[in-house]
Amino acid sequence: MGGTRPGILAVVLAGGLARRMGGGDKTLLPLGGQPMLSVLMERLRPQAAAFAISANGDPSRFAAVAPGVPVLADPLPGFPGPLAGVLAGMDHAASLGLDMVLTVPGDTPLVPMDLAARLHAAASPIACAASAGRMHPPVALWPAGLRDDLRAAMATGEGKVSRWAARHGCMPVEWPGDPFLNANAPEDLAALEAAMARGA
Repeated sequence: MGGTRPGILAVVLAGGLARRMGGGDKTLLPLGGQPMLSVLMERLRPQAAAFAISANGDPSRFAAVAPGVPVLADPLPGFPGPLAGVLAGMDHAASLGLDMVLTVPGDTPLVPMDLAARLHAAASPIACAASAGRMHPPVALWPAGLRDDLRAAMATGEGKVSRWAARHGCMPVEWPGDPFLNANAPEDLAALEAAMARGA
């Protein structure tokens, strides 16, 4: 187990449009008999001091699954993508006096229990998860102190997570297997169910 990192806000990035899944909120789709968001929360909450969801629209749709959890709308207009969720998390972390933000896409529910600990150990200043030789830029640990730089970059059109992260020095942290399997299409839910059955 990774253990709680007291200065970390965990943020689930749930602002995508889920077109390949028929629209709606992927995080609320059932997985192993419960909403995908519940599975992810069980894994993330022990690793952070606070928890939030990055999503636009009516926040009450998450209330039954995540009662009392703040839902952070994009701080910039036009649905600019996951970087907006990172920025929203940075702003919220700063308001709580926390110095780091751990982001995970809401459709990536089986993240490792040592995710925060290993990323925190490697952050320079940003650490990003990797597996099977591939980077997973939205699964990363970010210093909240970079929020003004990120806001300025996005104001000039930056929208790519990996590019902005690389500019600040992003350390990849490799995990064995594929703990960052995500649900991009309906058939991916079956793969995630199988991974849960194997005890991933």
